[in-house]
Parts: sequence; C-alpha cells; structure tokens
Amino acid sequence: MTNPKAVFLLGPTASGKTALAMHLADRFPLEIISVDSALVYRDMNIGTAKPDAETLRKYPHHLIDLIDPMQIYSAARFCKDALQAMTEINARGNVPLLVGGTMLYVKALLEGLSALPEADAQVRAALAARAALAGWPAMHAELARIDPPTAARLKPTDAQRIQRALEVFHLTGTPISALQTRAADSNDFVFPYTALKLGLAAEPRLVLHERIAARFDAMLAAGLIDEVRSLRTRYALNAEMPSMRCVGYRQTWEFLDGKIDAAALREKAIVATRQLAKRQHTWLRSMPDFESLDCLRSDLADVVVERVGEFLRRA
Repeated sequence: MTNPKAVFLLGPTASGKTALAMHLADRFPLEIISVDSALVYRDMNIGTAKPDAETLRKYPHHLIDLIDPMQIYSAARFCKDALQAMTEINARGNVPLLVGGTMLYVKALLEGLSALPEADAQVRAALAARAALAGWPAMHAELARIDPPTAARLKPTDAQRIQRALEVFHLTGTPISALQTRAADSNDFVFPYTALKLGLAAEPRLVLHERIAARFDAMLAAGLIDEVRSLRTRYALNAEMPSMRCVGYRQTWEFLDGKIDAAALREKAIVATRQLAKRQHTWLRSMPDFESLDCLRSDLADVVVERVGEFLRRA
C-alpha cells in the first residue's frame, strides 16, 4: 500500500503563503493545515495576520484558534494535532496542504520528536521569575555552564529557547543537547506520507523587507495596539509568555508599558520581523527535498499549480 499524499507550502513571513494556499484550494481537493505557532492563539488576530472570519468560512484552516494566550503549545502537540487532522482529511478523500513558517514544527513532523519531557508550568514559572530579576543574559550564562553546546547556538536574548533548555535540565538532570543527540542516533521515525515540499524564498530580500514594513503598518492601522491592550485586560498575561513574545506583540507590550514610543515600536517590530524572516530562510535552506521557488516571480501561482497538479496526478 502506498502512503497517502501531503503538500507542504512553507516560507518566510509576508511571502504570500496564505493567498497562494487559497489559490491552490480553489483548484484541487486540498484542506489547509496551519503550521504557525502564533495562529494557534485565540483572540490574537491582527498581529498574527490571521485570515478573517469570511476567509476562514470559505477556506477552513485546521490548527487555528486552539488555545488561549495564557496557554503553551508545543511541537509535540503540533505533531499530534497535525497527524490527526491529516488522517481525517484523507478519510474525506482530500489531501492535506500544510502552510506556514514555523519550521521547528515542520522539522518535528517530518523527522520525529526527540524524547524530551513535556513542558512543566511550575518550572517555567520559576525560571521566568528568576529571569525577571536577573535578566535572560544571566540565564544564558547559567545555561553555558551546564550545556555549552546549546548555549553556543542561542543568543543571550532568546528567552523562549533558553527557558526550554534550562527546564529540560531541571526536569531530567541531562542537558537538552545530549538528549537530542541520543534521539538522533536512535531515531527510526518515518513520516507516513508521500510529500511534495515547496519552499518560498525572496530574492532580492529588499522587496520582502518592504512587504514586511507595509504589513506591519497595516496591522497598526487595523488596531494592533488596542488588540494587545484588550488581551492584557482579558487574560492574566505577562511579557514572558510565549504568546506575548510573538513578533509584534512583544514590542507592543513594551509600548504599553511605556518603555518605548510609537516610532520605536514600529521600528523594533519591523526589524524583529525581518530577523524572523531571515531565520525562516535559513531553516528552509537546511531542509532536504524542498524545492525553492522565488515568491516574487510573476508566474509563481501558475508554477505552483503546475507542481501540485503533477504531484496529485502521480500514481
């Protein structure tokens, strides 16, 4: 029995993935699965560029609006949720179309997860409280003492990954780098789908930067600041929660705290989004078997339709 088929359409922020996915869904029996660590949050709509209600009615997206902003969503849960959605899509006679830019989720889905412990709310809260006093660079220095390989690949300001690495060490007594190495050595996971893997790139990068700036300006005009203000009122949030560390939300939080002005909010958010896009490009280049397509080419939609059509017709 041959494996069922799946299509991946990945790319950096502002590369046009959503519009292209809808274009494909109009032409083929595809159902969209979101691969985005920000779209899982309810009530975070403007800053995540979440499709509006009318769009979602016409083009339903799986794995959107799953949890409240106070909650944590992991790569492990994504794999479980995505594989369940893919099974259900296959049962309806359709093909899953996985669309997004959270490359860690894609890597976990395609290669399997290392044997790491689930998130522990108490340990995370304790680490966040220490970081609030000492700062994340100090936490990074602590990580460097117990797990030099992991610390070497993380920036001192990468709070989310520093916190996770320290959490794993506190829960297991073993550095996360050692656990990941063991898992890689013994991993016999095989992704149970035949996949077409398309990755969007942008050359020259300057055009993507212009898109990013225009998109963030549109978010501000649409009420991003009011959205974050409302989230702070509605939920018991703090600045270290993963939801509020999303690009755009983190800088808006600083603005609402009076730490930066409106001009700095815009500048810092655009720079952070560009940095995110650069990391997404780097991830894509490192992933095997992904065909890279320039998201700026004028015939992109026609080329992708051709690739997907050929793939779906293949026996």
